[in-house]
Amino acid sequence: MEIARKFGLIGKNISYSFSKKYFSEKFSIPPFTNNSYENFDLSFVEEFPEIIKKNPDLKGLNVTIPYKESLIPYLDSLSKKAQQIEAVNVIRITKKGKLKGYNSDWYGFKKSLEPLLKPNHQKALILGTGGAAKAVAFALKKLNIHYTFVSRDTSKENTISYSQINTTTFDNFQIIINCTPLGTHPNVKDCPPIPYDNFSPNHIAFDLVYNPEESEFLQRAKAKGATIKNGYDMLVFQAEKAWKIWNK
Repeated sequence: MEIARKFGLIGKNISYSFSKKYFSEKFSIPPFTNNSYENFDLSFVEEFPEIIKKNPDLKGLNVTIPYKESLIPYLDSLSKKAQQIEAVNVIRITKKGKLKGYNSDWYGFKKSLEPLLKPNHQKALILGTGGAAKAVAFALKKLNIHYTFVSRDTSKENTISYSQINTTTFDNFQIIINCTPLGTHPNVKDCPPIPYDNFSPNHIAFDLVYNPEESEFLQRAKAKGATIKNGYDMLVFQAEKAWKIWNK
C-alpha cells in the first residue's frame, strides 16, 4: 500500500480555498486515498518555518495570496521559471527535506487564455503587480502578447496608473486581466476602477477571481459585449501541474 502523504496550502484567510476542495475530492478516489490536504492559514509569512517543522510528512504545498513572493527567501532553491517570474505557487519537498519553489500559475493562465485568442488580441493590460500578475506577464510573453501593468504605484517600469486609462487605452489594449483580489466573495460589488463603458466585443476580460463565478468586473465587461473568462480553469490547470511537480 502507498505510504500516507500530506499536502497543503499556504495563504492568508483561505477558508474559501479552491485547492483544499479540489485536492480533497481528488484524494477521495483510489488510488489517491492515502493522500491528505490541509489549509495552513498564516497571519505572517514568518510562521512558515514552524509549519514545515510541525509537519514532517508534508510532501508538497500550494502557495496563494499574499505569500507568492515573500515566501521565496525560505526556500532552498527555485525552478528556472519561478526564478524568472520571481513568484512561487508550488513547493516540492524533496526526499532530503529540501524546499524547491515552482510556478504553475503562468501555465494555468496560458492554457486558459489561449482558446479565446483572435488575431486582434495583440496587447494586454494587467491590473495589479503581485505574484499572480508576474505569472500572467510571463505567460503573455510566451504568447507574444505585449503587456502593460496598471497599479496605484507607477514607480515600476512598464506601469501606468488607473487614472491614465481612457478610450484610447481600450482601443490599444484588447485584453484586460484583473490580477487583483477585488471582487472576491464576500466583497462581490468591488471591482478595479477602470472605465467599463469602453469594453466592446473586440475585448477579452479575464478575471483571476473565481468566487463569485461572474465578478462585478466580468459582469460590467459582458454588458458591453466583451468575451469573459474567470479564473476557475486556470486554477484547475495549475493544480494538475502542481500534482505532476510533486510526483516528479
